[in-house]
Amino acid sequence: STMIFVFGSNEAGIHGAGAALEARKKYGAKMGIGFGHIGNSFAIPTKDENIKTLPLNQIQKYVDMFIAYAQITPELKYLVTRIGCGLAGYKDSDIAPMFKNAPNNCELPEGWRT
Repeated sequence: STMIFVFGSNEAGIHGAGAALEARKKYGAKMGIGFGHIGNSFAIPTKDENIKTLPLNQIQKYVDMFIAYAQITPELKYLVTRIGCGLAGYKDSDIAPMFKNAPNNCELPEGWRT
């Protein structure tokens, strides 16, 4: 099955550093698209269009939309990176619980599936 690289982005779709840069170089993420499935990538915003970190409740809304999408695309496999835990500055313990309903086609970072 196709592997989709799931990374933390910003609402402006400026994929300049970290996993977002890797997503753009290797997995088909496009500049200007801050959320969703593009190429073999899926962008989940953790920062706004001014590259300020989003509040957790807003990240949760995006994560919920991602999970809904993953559930209706069981033929795809999603490799979820530690979104929000790098440049956005959150801890694993802040973000991991957002993925508690992620289906089995989502491979979560070590320790995130409880």
